[in-house]
This record gives sequence, C-alpha cells and structure tokens, in this order.
Amino acid sequence: MLAYLIRRLFAAAVMLVVIILVVFCIFFLVPKWAGVDIALNFVGKQADPAAVEGVREKLGLGDPVFVQAWEFFKGIFAGRTYAAGGDVTHCAAPCFGYSFKTEQSVWPVLTERFPVTLALALGAAVLWLIFGVAAGVLSALKRGTLWDRGAMVVALAGVSLPIYFTGLLSLAIFSYGLGWIDGEFVPLEDSLTGWLGGMILPWITLAFLYAAMYARITRATMLEILGEDYIRTARAKGLKEQVVISKHAMRSTLTPLLTMLGMDLGALMGGAILTETTFSLPGLGQKVLDAIKNHDLPFILGVVLITSLAVLIANLVVDILYAVIDPRVRLA
Repeated sequence: MLAYLIRRLFAAAVMLVVIILVVFCIFFLVPKWAGVDIALNFVGKQADPAAVEGVREKLGLGDPVFVQAWEFFKGIFAGRTYAAGGDVTHCAAPCFGYSFKTEQSVWPVLTERFPVTLALALGAAVLWLIFGVAAGVLSALKRGTLWDRGAMVVALAGVSLPIYFTGLLSLAIFSYGLGWIDGEFVPLEDSLTGWLGGMILPWITLAFLYAAMYARITRATMLEILGEDYIRTARAKGLKEQVVISKHAMRSTLTPLLTMLGMDLGALMGGAILTETTFSLPGLGQKVLDAIKNHDLPFILGVVLITSLAVLIANLVVDILYAVIDPRVRLA
C-alpha cells in the first residue's frame, strides 16, 4: 500500500509540473505564435502604448521562452516581482498572476471566492450521491417496474434540462412564488440560517443534473454486476440479499462512480459558472465569467490553474480510495 501511495504521489508531482507548463504555453506561447500581442491582452485594448510597453517589460515578454517559463513556474511557489524601471509590483507566493487592469494579485481574490464554490460543490455532491446512487440501485433491483421507468424518466429530464432553466424555475416557484426560501446569498459569518437559505436552491439545482447522470450509471453498472458469477455464487451460499447487494454488488459499483466523482468535483472547483451566475453566488464561476467579459487574462489564467490542480488532487484521492475499496489495486 505504501509503495502504491508513493508511486501515485510521484505521478501527481510530475503531472503538476506538466500542467503548469501546458498552461504557460496556452496563455503565453500560443497567442504569440498566432501574432497576438500578449501584453495588450493583459492591459486591455484601450490602453495607451506606454502602459502596454510597461506591462511587456514587467512580464519579461522579451526574454527567451525558457526564462519566461521558469519565472512563471517559480512565481507559483516563491512569488514574483514585476519590475519596469522604477515601477515595482510584488506578487506574493503562490503567485497565480497579477491583474494590471484592477491592480490586484489573482490569488487573494481567488481564495476569497473559493469557499463559496467549494461549499456549492460539496453540498451538491452529497445530495447527488445520496439520491442518485439510491435511485440507480433501486431501479436496478426493480428493473422493469413503474419505479424503474419513473426514475429513469426523471433522470433523463435532469440530464436534458439546462441548469439556467431549472435554477430560474426553482427561484420562481420556491422564492418568488411560495416565499419559502429567500434565495439571496448571505455570507456564512453573517448568518448560518441565511447562508443555508441562500445555498439550498443552488445545491438542489446542481445536484439534480448530476444525480440524474449518477442514477443512470449506477443502474447500468448494477445490472451488469448482478449478472456476474460471483453474485450468483453468493446467493447460492444462502447469503441474505441485503448482504449480497451491500457487500458484493455495491463494492464493484463504487469504482466507476468514484472515477466520475473525482472528475466532477475537480471540474466544479474551478467554478460552476451557470449555477453561480443564475443564483448570483460570488464564487469562482462568476468571477471567471466577469474576467472573460472584461478580457482580464490573469484571472482567467488563475482559474484555469486552480481547476487543473483541483482535478489533479481529486484524481489522486480517487486513486487512493481505489486501493481501499478494491484490494487488487495494491498490486497495480
């Protein structure tokens, strides 16, 4: 188990370096090859030539590519100083970039908004795992029944309906119509009940989409596993159906679900743009959307890095959980 963990950690460290280099190429090399002035992207198209030249000098865009890559990589771990003549700007570690439009370091803004996105993703994940997996298992056990057909119809609706539709519909019914939920976001430090009231509809809306997908995957996987020889053997030995399902069938069903969960949670850490915009949540998704509208490249770059790192960490955790669920993974 220890050797397996060391191998996975080493692979994650290598992948981290690759991710940073790929992000650097996407934001700094590819535009340059396409003939785009990178400095102009950092200060905006309406900036005067002196400001553009100052940013070009600050970012070291005239340096060799390997020097730029090293400064970008080093800045994430050790901070970075942008200097042009007597104008010096310091970006403390971890430096995910500096916005010369808003005169802000990217990292403090992202960390301020990240808890909202984290709460949204984790809260929705709990709901979609509970209801999605339960619905999928029951549909597999009651295949062909009214419950099975009804659950799959609801799942199909959840996959098909966009979040901005279900989100606005839930606001119209439960907030504006019935008045059960305020629907306005309230910081957790201000009021716990107000925070829960502002998060419950986003949680349900986001969970509805993912629960539908998890229910369909769980049903298909469970039906396949229930036809395996070892399940028939367990039943032939006289084990209770509850034991067969919980200890044998569910253990194999969890493997693909863990893979999906790692990818989904990792992606949501970069911001659930539609959900956060629909419910006016001050998370990473809303910030990156504002950055796209304002052509604020450093914040877009920072969110891309955060998302990539979140997916990497989530998949590392999933790899470790594989070894816990399936002992055969320890030999891999």
